[in-house]
Amino acid sequence: MAGARTVSATEALKAARAAGVRIEVDGDGLSLEASAPPPPVVIDLLSRHKAEIVALLRPTQSFGEGRQYLQPDPFGKAYADLLSQCPDRVPKYRWRQAVEDGRAFLARWGEPAAALGWTADDLFSLHEPPAELHPSYSRLSRYDSTGLIWLLQGLPVVALTSSTAEIENPTRSITVYRRFNKPGLGPLGDRLDDFK
Repeated sequence: MAGARTVSATEALKAARAAGVRIEVDGDGLSLEASAPPPPVVIDLLSRHKAEIVALLRPTQSFGEGRQYLQPDPFGKAYADLLSQCPDRVPKYRWRQAVEDGRAFLARWGEPAAALGWTADDLFSLHEPPAELHPSYSRLSRYDSTGLIWLLQGLPVVALTSSTAEIENPTRSITVYRRFNKPGLGPLGDRLDDFK
């Protein structure tokens, strides 16, 4: 049942974005900004799914020295953008999996990831398409430009440091995702001048 609620909130966010509406959480409600009045159907979708949208976009609650305080969610906007539509040049099945992997990762690792310095780009980025695309181009083919969430493909993260994420494979072996020094960037210290 929770999956259906997420899909409904996702569709509401998608419709709002398509209509040019910016959404922010305002207390227990939503604040909408648009250059023109949104269509009534968008307002209806946002109203019907307000609680789910607020939960998706709300700042996370943290605890420190025995007191509760609100902290902006560093990944909330990036995740909301991911929910709103499938990026160009990404297969829909991979997008749907990334939405689910993003939800699972943020539920378990969102607060530790933020504390360890991970950014929204580290988790959700994709390669920017070049001006002239080859017919076989895929935004997911550039590991050096792809955020962790896109690479999980249903596999769980079992450990996280400031520079790595350990991903458990079905055989229980571990794949290490490196936040820095990804293979596409070459080994640390290699420069083109080194090969002359």
